[in-house]
Amino acid sequence: MMTRARRFYDCTLSEKLLYTAFLLLMGVGYLMALVYLYTSFEGYDDKPGVSIEDIVYNYYGNRSGTRLEAAIRGPMAGYIQQAEDRHQIVAWLQSGAPERGYRDTVRPIFERSCLQCHSPASGLDVPDLSTYEGIQSVAEVDTGESLHTLMKLSHIHLFGVGLVALGIGLIFRLAALATWFKATLMVLPFAVIFVDILAWFLTKWDPVYAYTVVAAGILLGLAWAGQILISLYQLWFLRAPQEEKNSVRQD
Repeated sequence: MMTRARRFYDCTLSEKLLYTAFLLLMGVGYLMALVYLYTSFEGYDDKPGVSIEDIVYNYYGNRSGTRLEAAIRGPMAGYIQQAEDRHQIVAWLQSGAPERGYRDTVRPIFERSCLQCHSPASGLDVPDLSTYEGIQSVAEVDTGESLHTLMKLSHIHLFGVGLVALGIGLIFRLAALATWFKATLMVLPFAVIFVDILAWFLTKWDPVYAYTVVAAGILLGLAWAGQILISLYQLWFLRAPQEEKNSVRQD
């Protein structure tokens, strides 16, 4: 005799508590990831909020500017709090980044705001801004994230986010839904994770693929929200159909 598929209403209390704790933790983790992405990408185009241009500048770069300019307009802007200081650095970069300007204007700003981290004494793996020679590596035209960095980030995301998708999917498989809908919602996160990371590399080649990065991120959020919310609802509120209850009594 064929046995029916196991559903959420078959779970013990311990299982329900375990699944609920995991799903809630992953949901909060995803929201924190969104905040992190917002603070990481916001401001690359020197405007409030995150825009397509911010995505482009991160992966493709600002080919009309330098890496240092992109940094002080974007993620490093908070460390140089005076807007006038930022403008002076940008003006120096746009004038060709002469050595005299570095000594007279730029280095004093860095001493106040940057050299605590951006110097050999810090021991951090960051560009050295304490010497004119050191600053040359970031005073070149900004071409976005390097291929080496993208490879490092992509393999971390593929392993890490893939395992999160697996964990959520293993719980969601117990949902009582139409087979085609459940299968689609389970596979969708894996597909969009792959497309999202592939789009990082494509955006470095052509800025138009920044729209793919955004679309994939939206689809991933919707798919996970659907899996988590449906799972939580059915875990605690779905009851076995009457015919199944009758069948159990007869057995």
